[in-house]
Amino acid sequence: MVDYNLIRLSLNRQKEQIASGKSLVPRQLLKEILPLLEDKRIMIISGMRRVGKSTLLREIMLQLNAGNKKYCYVNFEEECFLDFEAKDFEKLNEILIEIYGNPDIYFFDEIQNIPNFESFIRRLQDNGRKIFLTGSNSTLLSKEFGTKLTGRYKMFELYPFSFQEFLIKNSLNFEKEIRFKTEEKAEIKKNFSNYMNIGGIPEYLENKDTDYIKTLYENILYRDIISRYKIKSQKTLRELVNLLSTNVSSSFTYNSLKYTLKLSNAITVKEYISYLSNSYLFFEVLRFNYSIKKQLNSPRKIYIIDPALFNVIGISFKTNFGRIFENILFIELKRMKCDIFYFQDKKECDFIIKQGNKILQAIQACYQLTDENREREVYGLIEAMNEFKLKEGLILTYEQEDTIIIKGKKIVIMPIWKWMLAK
Repeated sequence: MVDYNLIRLSLNRQKEQIASGKSLVPRQLLKEILPLLEDKRIMIISGMRRVGKSTLLREIMLQLNAGNKKYCYVNFEEECFLDFEAKDFEKLNEILIEIYGNPDIYFFDEIQNIPNFESFIRRLQDNGRKIFLTGSNSTLLSKEFGTKLTGRYKMFELYPFSFQEFLIKNSLNFEKEIRFKTEEKAEIKKNFSNYMNIGGIPEYLENKDTDYIKTLYENILYRDIISRYKIKSQKTLRELVNLLSTNVSSSFTYNSLKYTLKLSNAITVKEYISYLSNSYLFFEVLRFNYSIKKQLNSPRKIYIIDPALFNVIGISFKTNFGRIFENILFIELKRMKCDIFYFQDKKECDFIIKQGNKILQAIQACYQLTDENREREVYGLIEAMNEFKLKEGLILTYEQEDTIIIKGKKIVIMPIWKWMLAK
């Protein structure tokens, strides 16, 4: 049974925490959200646990304070909401009005914890209220809203700190598209090396405690996957996570993982990876093919949300800069909201960027171009450029910079940090 007095105490405490929060790193996603404050659609911010969704809501609230807008906030992760059901929303609304006055804007954090929440959200929207929601499961949110609120919402995805946000967190100023001085370049490269090691999960950047990452991983595994999907074979799931973490940026098939895990069929592997993807822990990338059937049947590549998780939960006895480097580029491309594929013919191109029906760019990720890998990287890129009729290709490295012309094709070689700061 729900204890409404406990909920009232919790909501008052949450209100005080919002008002007394520490200074914030401005998130890049805020620029996309603020122009939509008058938009009548529901705004959904989805992303892995602890990437800063609640903090982003607070950034939005600070903007509303400047405009004297009335709003309220609920974090459904609190223990007092464990027995909360859809029928309790009306009483919750009474308590919110009691605490905040009559709010025009509702902020609901991790609302997917409450079954059948979408009916109440629709009623609020029908009554002219603006609504912001966050959640840690991409499919769950889109599925539930797709059935009852088609066309009534806009989805945003939040990832760990980008490199730009990482620099701001470290109080390092930078300007886009400038010629970096030697001292600035050295400081930025030093920070990027650190970024490759510790990633961009906000709280981890504060405490640098690997136990925090282990706890975060356990929470995602148990709360977002094992408990939600009633997973019985936890050992198999953990073995799969270790395999994927260790082989980030490598190709795989469901069948190959089935044999490694000694399972009777590949459907279990496919389902487990979909759960991991829904929780933003891992991402699959398909091999590009004009035939959808061939695309789905080809080997896939796997990436992880953040280097910190790669370094903590993967099984590796040495740092693999190449894998982490490629993974960082992948997550940065995810922020661009384009479709991402890899391409393979005789050689391989790491990333093909597609928007709508058009291929925009072919990119190779290469920590360091050497005599041993140069031909593979360059000609893998040229194969993709020929296939998609691209005049220019891009190779991103740690520090090398050049422009070369081969067979009439222009290839730009540049440091990844410079490319990331110019965006």
